[in-house]
Amino acid sequence: MEERRILIIDAHPDPDPARFIHALAAAYQSGAQGHETRLLRLADVDIPLLRASHDWLEGTPAADVARAQADIAWAEHIVLFYPLWLGDVPALLKAFLEQVMRPDFAFRYREGGLPEKLLKGRSARIVVTMGMPAFFYRLVYGAHSVKSLERNILKFVGIRPVERTIIGGVETSEEQRLGWLREMEELGAAGA
Repeated sequence: MEERRILIIDAHPDPDPARFIHALAAAYQSGAQGHETRLLRLADVDIPLLRASHDWLEGTPAADVARAQADIAWAEHIVLFYPLWLGDVPALLKAFLEQVMRPDFAFRYREGGLPEKLLKGRSARIVVTMGMPAFFYRLVYGAHSVKSLERNILKFVGIRPVERTIIGGVETSEEQRLGWLREMEELGAAGA
């Protein structure tokens, strides 16, 4: 298998090491020994909120945001881990995406046409955890937060293909959790 440059984004806002998202991201990175990886933990960085379109369009990104943009530019594959909160991504992840996916980094406006996608050539995997069963999230809620993240952000800037791993019922048995950790190690080893 060909070595890949993989950016792992652990988007759980809580730095408590007991959070399962942290374990999943670590398992993925552990499995990805044959690849070059970087880990970005959003709980450890300062992500200011954008409050005006002028700041988004023309503002200078904060130092942590600029470093994250450099990591995204470096990556060939991005793996994004987050817990489902109130049916969507946590607010910290949304603030992060608003900051890093700025015009002239992630896309460029064009006169009279659709924006140019500046992050082409990268693929992604979304890994989301939740308390409810995964089939219920897919069937009843249509996996809406995952679809929105995939379509409205990642594919909008040219990141494709985007694969999904939806992990439901995270408060189940330890045996089930060990199975999910093994799955993340396998995905890391495959660079997928």
